[in-house]
Order: sequence, then C-alpha cells, then structure tokens
Amino acid sequence: MFMSDHAPVLQSDLDLRLLHRGKVRDVYEIDAETLLMVASDRVSAFDVVLPQPIPFKGEVLTLVTAWWLEQLEDRIGHHLIAVDPDVIVDRHPDLAASRDVWQRRAMLVRRTDPVLVECVVRGFITGSAWKEYAKGGTLAGEPLPEGLRESERLDPPIFSPATKAQEGEHDENITFDQVVDLLGADLAGRLADLSQEIYAYGRDVAGERNIILADTKLEFGTAPSGELLLIDEVLTPDSSRFWPKESYVLGRGQPSLDKQPIRDWLDGLEDWDKTPPAPDLPDAVVNEASERYQDVFRRLTGISLSAYVPPRFGTNR
Repeated sequence: MFMSDHAPVLQSDLDLRLLHRGKVRDVYEIDAETLLMVASDRVSAFDVVLPQPIPFKGEVLTLVTAWWLEQLEDRIGHHLIAVDPDVIVDRHPDLAASRDVWQRRAMLVRRTDPVLVECVVRGFITGSAWKEYAKGGTLAGEPLPEGLRESERLDPPIFSPATKAQEGEHDENITFDQVVDLLGADLAGRLADLSQEIYAYGRDVAGERNIILADTKLEFGTAPSGELLLIDEVLTPDSSRFWPKESYVLGRGQPSLDKQPIRDWLDGLEDWDKTPPAPDLPDAVVNEASERYQDVFRRLTGISLSAYVPPRFGTNR
C-alpha cells in the first residue's frame, strides 16, 4: 500500500469562479487570461462518475502531464504556466489559503478556445476501435486491413478523431474528412500531424520503460493570438492505454496500467446497467486502483510520486 498524509479530494471548492466541473477536473477562473485546473480524485467508468475517490489519482494526472510537457516544450506550445505550488502562490498569493486542497493536483494554465475534436492516435487496435472492426472490418465506417487480431499493432498508427461528448454521453469516432468539414483542411492537418508526433514520442519513451502505449487522446486549444496549443492532460493513464510489455499477448484484451480494476469489478456486476447512479466501490478495488495509478507514474518517470519535484515552468513564463 502506498501511504500519504493527504486526504483524497472528491471535489474542490475554491474561492474562485467555477467555470466547469467535469468528470475529474474542476476549472476555475483566475482572470481573463488564466485558469486554475484542479484534478480531483474522482473516477469515472463507462462514462459514469463513481461515488468513491481514488487516492492520489489527481496528483498522478497532474504531475505526469507536467513531466511529459517538460519534455515536449521544444516540439509544441502548451497552455501550462505553472504546476509547482510555490510558483502558483507567488503569482497568485490569494491561493495560499486553499493550498492544501489544490497543491500538486492543480495546473495554472493559459486560457484557450478548445478545439471541439478529440485527437486520438491508435497504435494498436483495441477498445471501441476493436469492437467496430470485429463487427464489420471498419473504423468510423472506413475499412481497415483484413485479418487484424485484437490488440494487434497498427503500422503506421492511425489518427482516429472523435467528437467531444457531453457528460454522460459517449465520444463518437469520426473520419478525418469529417474533421476537415468541421475545422477546415489546414487545422485538421496540423492536428493530425501534431498528434502523430506526440504519440510517437510517448510510444518511444514508454517503450524504453517496458510499457506499450496502445493509444492516446489529446486535446488542443487556440490562444487569443491564434497559436495552437496542447491543453488539458497529456499521456496520462486516464487519456491513454498503457500496457505492461511483459503481459502482452496478441489476440486478446490486455491488462492496463490504469483504472482497469474498477472496470473489471463493475463488469462483473449483474444488477448495474452502466447508468447513474453508480454502485459503491469496495475498499479493495479503490486501493488496487490507487496503487495502479502510482505504479504507472513510477514506471514512466523512474521516481516515486511522493519524491517527484514538479518542474518550475512558471519561473520563465
């Protein structure tokens, strides 16, 4: 069991204007140009938020995003101003009073106009893509090569965009041509290229750590200047499928380094139809999921969550 002095945060309530409370993040307005995104320990499965928080989950999502963005800064602009609590308080002293709630789980970010398309890159066929392919050999209605097996590597990886669903609804896979219709050819092409580049970098880094990056979901936004920025979480166990190499077997589903224990337990229930309200999670399932999140952080970074010192982006921005 991983131990900490910090209590789980199911919901933050800061003395700021709340703009949005999502499945995981509470987004607050600092000023006209700046937001504070607080990753709670809420967890969702099958697009339903569950009653129990998962200790350390929000901290993992925030700090692993910061870890990746520090490496990606030379490749693409992003919206992160600061994640180090000292830097955030230095810039906004009024947040000092609520520091115990948000520290190590909050990102101070530039405000953007989000692009209303989920940018998914699939390096292996699994999840909703496998379900569609198994039925008709297609992805978003377009044909894929014949004879693929579940969890098979896709070479090259496929840019597989999706609509951004409202809470309680499911994302829907769409074609690249549909993205062009929605956003125009130039922006659609830039999104596809950047997403492929980020996925390839993440795949290579994870591979060095004996982890398979099966797929990932990225989000982008446009700054007031018109600059396209990478936003929200990046290459986290919530936005990506990380598989341990040692347990990979072609032709079946793979164990994931994420909230898989929760999905497995819920899947075993005969009296829940995967609609709200969700059932209470047993303590053992909560603990196993918490350990899984902390383990993927350690495996990726080589550092335990408690020992990790966040990068000080805000000192040069």
